[in-house]
Amino acid sequence: MWCRRIFVTRTATLTLLAVTLFATGALAAPHETVLHSFVSEPWGSLVFDRSGNLYGTTAGGQGTFPFGTVFELTPKAGGGWTQKVLHIFGEGEDGQKPFSNLILDAVGNLYGTTSYGGSGECLDSNGKGCGVVFELSPEGDGNWTEKILYSFQGNDGSHPYSGVIFDAVGNLYGTTSTGGGDGQGCHFTGDAGCGTVFKLSPQAGGVWTEKVLHTFEPNNGNDGSIPEAALIFDRSGNLYGTTSSGGIASCTFGCGTAFKLSPQAGGVWKETILYRFGQNATDGVLPYGNLILDKEGKHLYGTTPDGGANNLGTLFELMPATGEGWAEKVLYNFGPTDGSYPFAGVVFDPAGNLFGTTVQGPGTSTSGTVFELSPTATGWKETVLHSFGQGTDGAQPYAGLVLDGSGSLLGTTIIGGADNLGTVFKLTP
Repeated sequence: MWCRRIFVTRTATLTLLAVTLFATGALAAPHETVLHSFVSEPWGSLVFDRSGNLYGTTAGGQGTFPFGTVFELTPKAGGGWTQKVLHIFGEGEDGQKPFSNLILDAVGNLYGTTSYGGSGECLDSNGKGCGVVFELSPEGDGNWTEKILYSFQGNDGSHPYSGVIFDAVGNLYGTTSTGGGDGQGCHFTGDAGCGTVFKLSPQAGGVWTEKVLHTFEPNNGNDGSIPEAALIFDRSGNLYGTTSSGGIASCTFGCGTAFKLSPQAGGVWKETILYRFGQNATDGVLPYGNLILDKEGKHLYGTTPDGGANNLGTLFELMPATGEGWAEKVLYNFGPTDGSYPFAGVVFDPAGNLFGTTVQGPGTSTSGTVFELSPTATGWKETVLHSFGQGTDGAQPYAGLVLDGSGSLLGTTIIGGADNLGTVFKLTP
């Protein structure tokens, strides 16, 4: 049903084959450690608390975890990590299938979304319910309590694949990949509406109210559609994000967009399309990952899992153009000998290097990579830091990376590991 699901089907066919390891020769890779092997597919990226514990979600799996979990990984004295399941999603009006990352507030509560479940009446082949925003709060006895902050109803958005972010006063913002429409299906999804940007505001008594800030309408002025990435704020309070389709019509349902939402008087938000992908034969298309701002807060960076000179994905930069509008520059074209299909966004280190993941490569391998892009006098140089798929290693990292205080990179894979249902990994320089 989903754009992401279509692409996963495309890659999963290759995954069923024997993994071909592509020799990278002289590349000096950092040391990789598998911190935990799952039985329930972690699709989202990780988040640290102040004590160095890691938190994340799994979207499903086997046995007692068919609807997904929230987990904690705690470092053990002397090495190793201990995993604890904080919440198992279930039936009724609970959420189901969290594909997103989590965020923490100042007192240690966790917030996230599930793509299905809740009280809404959405129904398709992947599950029922339109999805929820949830909060998990730690109790004094080591247990955690879940609270559903909001259940989407379809006309206000449905199926949020991305996580949420806070503003300075405690409101939550996010996207739904479909919904918000007038009853008409969006492209091939079958859901009414092509997605929304929403805001959740806390009220007295612990209630949260939702407001739709923007409804995507690709048939009205080439707007984007099906946003699956998280949002980011700039220093002025503007929101930025991507849509995985919509925009110009050079792709079947549009090649995707990068957009900006600016707050206006009276609580209205104005959308500006910064860039419509697919404007030439070698442009990237179908951005799924979130954007990131540079340290000056002026240029945006992101990835596309398709398109580019090799049709295997790109890393791009968006910058304000002279006069009006924004200009795009493709910084790197992935493949055919290195990683390919970068689904997630990228992260900066303090020196200005970019790090990210690809779900395939290098070469014909179906396992994926962790890569580094470093600025040089003549452009950007790519280095493959790790190639997945060796022994009980993970494979296919669809989520982005996080940096810890020592410069190590941590992330997740959706397959591989001891049970072939995903891992948490760490790359140590």
